[in-house]
Amino acid sequence: MHTFNNIQIYYFSGTGNSLNVATWFHQIAVEKNYTCTIENIAKIDIHSIPKPEIDSLVVFISPVHGFNYPPIMLDFIFHFPKSKNPVVLMNTRAGMLLGKWITPGITGVAFYFSALILLLKGYKIKALLPVDLPSNWISVHPGLNERTITYLHEKNRVKVKSFASKIIFGKTDFKSVREIIQDILISPIAFLYYFVGRFLFAKSYFASNDCDNCGICSKNCPVQAIITIDKRLYWKFSCESCMKCMSNCHTKAIETAHGFVITWLILASIVIGFVFRLFEINIVRINNGFIHFILETGLTLAFLGFGYRLVHYLMRFSFIERLMVYTSLTKNKFWGKRYKALKDKMN
Repeated sequence: MHTFNNIQIYYFSGTGNSLNVATWFHQIAVEKNYTCTIENIAKIDIHSIPKPEIDSLVVFISPVHGFNYPPIMLDFIFHFPKSKNPVVLMNTRAGMLLGKWITPGITGVAFYFSALILLLKGYKIKALLPVDLPSNWISVHPGLNERTITYLHEKNRVKVKSFASKIIFGKTDFKSVREIIQDILISPIAFLYYFVGRFLFAKSYFASNDCDNCGICSKNCPVQAIITIDKRLYWKFSCESCMKCMSNCHTKAIETAHGFVITWLILASIVIGFVFRLFEINIVRINNGFIHFILETGLTLAFLGFGYRLVHYLMRFSFIERLMVYTSLTKNKFWGKRYKALKDKMN
């Protein structure tokens, strides 16, 4: 039987998938006469998180970014007060559709790393559930069609509600651990994304001249990563690539700079390779592979940051702005369909 009297849900969501999951869980809790709260962690000061009530079930829901929970959720869990409450971990990951078969995403280290932190804080892990809702990452793949989006929502809504009913009645669910082999195999990429990849993606967003400076994207950015420089939107390295800004831009001015990123990374590899050869010829050869990787990565990110700022300045000239726009795949109608979770239709 259950050992809790109320439920506290903490979620992070960019385009609405995790919010939908939180809402579906909440609906079952209310139907079963439980007091249930939903908290958006982006609006909570991580340095003053209230300790959960003694008799609460605590639920964490977040998308998977680079086969791990995004830094905003990891920071929240790391700062979460110590207690002995039962905990449920859920994630939304990149679901696709082949016919009527939902191709599952990959959780990676999201559950294991977070569960370890919470166990060390005294919590009891009761269940883990990945939810394969539509992938929203149109920076790396074409937008999904309406049939796929609707189908994935319908199937996962049933799945989440069934899971919530089971957990509320005190049962456990660790079926996702069956995927541990693929999660372990993908873990190196998860760490590379956390320490390198997310910073590369952060410098891939820009606003075209279609931007009307409404300020909605910067105001609603969960990590305040969007600022205005020289009257044009500018993405800082702290960007989570949650796609909230791109998906909610009413003028569709926000694009991914595919042409710039590819060109600049090729140029960076040439320049940095030359610098290393020059350094090793005249000073000392770097034989340690790890040190070489750290230095090369740091220089690449610095070079990318410099290039991003330079192009941001040059976009005041229409030729450069148009070049950025038309070398972006997200500008293409086939590729760049913006994604929003079907909140109004499904809830």
